[in-house]
Amino acid sequence: MADTALAAPPRSPLTDAAGRLAAATRSSGGAVRLAELPFLTQVNVRLDAKGAAADAVGPALGLQLPLEPNTAVRAGELTALWLGPDEWLLVGPPGGERELEARIRTAAGDEPVSVTDVSAQRTTLLVAGPRARDLLAHGCALDLHPRAFGPGRCAQTTLGRAQVVLVARDEARAGFWVLVRSSFAGYLTDWLLDAATEYI
Repeated sequence: MADTALAAPPRSPLTDAAGRLAAATRSSGGAVRLAELPFLTQVNVRLDAKGAAADAVGPALGLQLPLEPNTAVRAGELTALWLGPDEWLLVGPPGGERELEARIRTAAGDEPVSVTDVSAQRTTLLVAGPRARDLLAHGCALDLHPRAFGPGRCAQTTLGRAQVVLVARDEARAGFWVLVRSSFAGYLTDWLLDAATEYI
């Protein structure tokens, strides 16, 4: 029997906020840049960091899974975030989740590994600009000074009372990724826009 379900185009939880984010960016005169990066591929991987699977998966991805707590490693368009001693979040361009899952499973072979597509669980906010750290510091208890949370760092934390994964991007002036659960995305966007009024 043919599938007769209507295929609706994907809709980001922040589709209706795009205009407000762009307006705040313009009004800040370049002090902060706010935008959503919708539909990024996000794949959660759990495996023994000292086992054969880790040795095989890293080369298959073209990067080494980070072993230092709260660090991120990037190779091309793929970023691996350390979430725990045996857990990583792989973030890549939209639409790559199936191919990424297949690469990991093939590389791991018969070794125990858990691979879960969590792309629909979160969306990503970009917070960049010269005052990005100051803006985030309004609602985050982490020390965000570049000495403590410089490029290539990540952490599971709270921002404005919402649980997030915060990533300091490693490209020049790239700012931060704020990965937030879709159900909290609207609230966190409102919080960021309110906090950004200081720079508008």
